[in-house]
Amino acid sequence: MLEGKIALVTGASRGIGREVAFTLAGYGATVIVNYNGSESKANEVVNEIEKNGGKAYAYQCNVADYAAVETMMKEVVKEYGAVHILVNNAGITKDGLLMKMSEEDYDTVIDTNLKGTFNCIKHISRQMLKQKEGHIINMSSVVGVYGNGGQVNYSASKAGVIGITKSVAKELGSRGITVNAVAPGFIVTEMTDAMPEEAKNVVDDKIAMKRLGDVKDVAETVAFLASDKASYITGQVICVDGGMSV
Repeated sequence: MLEGKIALVTGASRGIGREVAFTLAGYGATVIVNYNGSESKANEVVNEIEKNGGKAYAYQCNVADYAAVETMMKEVVKEYGAVHILVNNAGITKDGLLMKMSEEDYDTVIDTNLKGTFNCIKHISRQMLKQKEGHIINMSSVVGVYGNGGQVNYSASKAGVIGITKSVAKELGSRGITVNAVAPGFIVTEMTDAMPEEAKNVVDDKIAMKRLGDVKDVAETVAFLASDKASYITGQVICVDGGMSV
């Protein structure tokens, strides 16, 4: 499905990004595993992909750094000739109530989650325009759709990702480039593993399917949007949340 394609996945050393990298590689893509600080975990992802017959390479870059992202995109294109698929997955949380949230905690989340998405699209868009081909998938969240107390910074960043998605879809659509967002609900990761049991029960009560999601649910949605099967889908937000946002 993705044979011959070059895919760059940001924040791919753990969680959803890790599974996205595995899934895209499983469908035949060569995957650039972007990471910021977790070199050993990124190399584990690369090794696992290679062990299963795929191709992957690790690349360190802080997506919040405008100049560093520009360098990354230029080097990846120079080395591999193109980037056909960009998955903007890198993200962080620094939760807290608005009254107690520091400016630093707000800015750090916005810089990584929102500006990082802008940086990556900005610096690969010219190449995709030359190719007249590309699939950009931005990782939002159901929290960006309906908000959540204690996550003003995270909600703002993920709502902003939706705005970027819709705007860039309009700008690039005429050149054969699709831009979509995936909005996961509560997915089983290291983050949800750390949730207290009572919190999991409250979450479960809000989900129509009465269970948490799996990273594979999100990764398969990303793979679909990255393929020619989704060639006429752009500017959309797909909630992978088991009906939480209904």
